[in-house]
Amino acid sequence: MRAIMGLWTWRNNPLRRTSDRIEGWAGLATVLLLLVLVPVAGVQAASHTRTALLRTVAEQRHDRVRVSATVLSPERGTAFDTDPETGAGRVGEVRVRAAWTGPDGVRRTGLTNAALSAPRKGDTFPVWTDAWGRLMPRPLDAAGARAHAFLAGVGAATAAVVLLEGGRRILVWRLRRARLVAWEREWRRTGPDWGRAGTGS
Repeated sequence: MRAIMGLWTWRNNPLRRTSDRIEGWAGLATVLLLLVLVPVAGVQAASHTRTALLRTVAEQRHDRVRVSATVLSPERGTAFDTDPETGAGRVGEVRVRAAWTGPDGVRRTGLTNAALSAPRKGDTFPVWTDAWGRLMPRPLDAAGARAHAFLAGVGAATAAVVLLEGGRRILVWRLRRARLVAWEREWRRTGPDWGRAGTGS
């Protein structure tokens, strides 16, 4: 903002340098792009992500079947659900050996997580399988898709801010560096005569 104010203040100042004008215009352009580009980037990213994830939700609901599993024996330790496809994270699940019958009618056994506080042999709980009865992660739900889309939008907007402001700061750094180089060059030329009569002669 200082650069933008400087652009206005120095517009008719004979001491203004080309780098001052460039810095001011760069600040103004950055503000305008932040006001326009950042919201657009966030909305577009969120919209595209939401569309893709809702398509994934529909595919997973079509491909995955919820069946009932029976606890054969509890396993030691607690497993936490870290599957990024699930909508709301489920904690406190325990690892059990269970049996289930898939959509193909074949009975299978294996280790899986069960949302049971104290599983005992014979307890039942739901699991998700594919058409061949293989265990699958819980399908993504619409709420999870919206949450992921929102995060994608925030991420895209943040990335746009970082790129725009980073580009402006790099430009300002280069301009100031060029000013210092020019100042040192002028000082080397006039410094020895500073305060003497006939300076520059």
